Amino acid sequence: MPQKNRSAFVATGLMLFALFFGAGNLIFPAMMGQQAGNHVLTAMLGFLITGAGLPLLGVIAVGFSGSRDIQEMASRVAPWYGVLFAVMLYLAIGPLFASPRTATVSFEIGVMPFLGEIDKDAKSLYLGIFSFVFFAIAFWLSISPNELVNRVGKILTPVLLLTIAILVITAAVKPMGVPELPIDDYTNKAFTKGIIEGYGTMDALASLVFAIIVIDAIRNMGVTDKKQILSLTTWAGLIAASCLAIVYVFIAYMGATSVAGLGMQESGATVLSKSATHYFGTVGQTLLAVIVFLACLSTAVGLITACGEYFNRLIPQLSYGKWVVIFTLVSFGFANVGLSEIIKLSIPALMLLYPLTIAIIALAFLHPLFAGKRIVYICTIAATAVFAIFDGWKTFFGTDSGVTKDINTFLNENLYLYDAGLGWILPAIVGFVIGVVLSKTIAK
Repeated sequence: MPQKNRSAFVATGLMLFALFFGAGNLIFPAMMGQQAGNHVLTAMLGFLITGAGLPLLGVIAVGFSGSRDIQEMASRVAPWYGVLFAVMLYLAIGPLFASPRTATVSFEIGVMPFLGEIDKDAKSLYLGIFSFVFFAIAFWLSISPNELVNRVGKILTPVLLLTIAILVITAAVKPMGVPELPIDDYTNKAFTKGIIEGYGTMDALASLVFAIIVIDAIRNMGVTDKKQILSLTTWAGLIAASCLAIVYVFIAYMGATSVAGLGMQESGATVLSKSATHYFGTVGQTLLAVIVFLACLSTAVGLITACGEYFNRLIPQLSYGKWVVIFTLVSFGFANVGLSEIIKLSIPALMLLYPLTIAIIALAFLHPLFAGKRIVYICTIAATAVFAIFDGWKTFFGTDSGVTKDINTFLNENLYLYDAGLGWILPAIVGFVIGVVLSKTIAK
């Protein structure tokens, strides 16, 4: 990497980290640490696969594929599938789940600790006021983002990392206690449970969108060679993924050791806010509140901007500005259902989208091996989709009765990794093999 451009490429990597680093990156490892207890290291290994490894692979996959955007990449299955997958992905990381969560996490960490004990109605009122202000600012920045992302990469991210580092390193040096016994699935399935928990960050989904921003930033630096673009995109991804992994490990450990001092908390947001108060008092809590607000705001702006630009390309009859208005209002509406409900509603969607995302990333890398034959894409995605749809369905509706119960029981007894939420992996591999065989048969 040329010395004169190194700082610019590091800033690009930090920009990518800033786009990734929002609500879920704080709350999920903290809550996982509390629940995993003394199995936190095993759980963290699984969490890092989907929370840091997959986002890295997603960024590299887009650069490797040479696709203009995720719709073009997914259209290798079929043009209609490319549109459907891109729309579902953008809505998930945008106005339905990830964007509203940026406001609710900011509220839980930055406002709730200062309100004391209040009833449910009062909390809803304060959340409504806060989320209105939050998304009003996000709207203003999203309408004309200009150099916001560059400023985030060069200024906000280092400050954010420094603040989080002070908190988690203090927690590591002066833990509140030792990790306690794990609960629920962390007792005997900590690794696979960690993999599923990593879905909650939504970063693997977002990586397919944010990669385009990184590639455009690299091109704006004057780089035009495809191999060099891929190399520099990989470097940016490595910087972002490394920062994510380090933060995850320390936050999870802080969560695991906090149970002795704070007790089991209802969300990762309260774990962070109470830990900040425990170690640094009101000053620490205030500083954490400001930094989390700015971090979540930058992520919200990135998501709203990305969604507005994509849907403006998809449906140009509505201007970019009108799409930003729509997505800001929808995000505001969903934010007011509360953090716990947003997480609850997002899980079925993630159980559907993550397998399809992982499959399309894997196919992007394997593309040269089967000469990009569409039949391979179709067979792999079809096999993955069947089980991903069922996972999403059962997560939302449950498996207490009817046909769903019978299917769930059968698959649980006969399909490898199904009980861990990863039953789609074997069918995806089988679908890929069938696709390759068919591609050679058709060729003959």
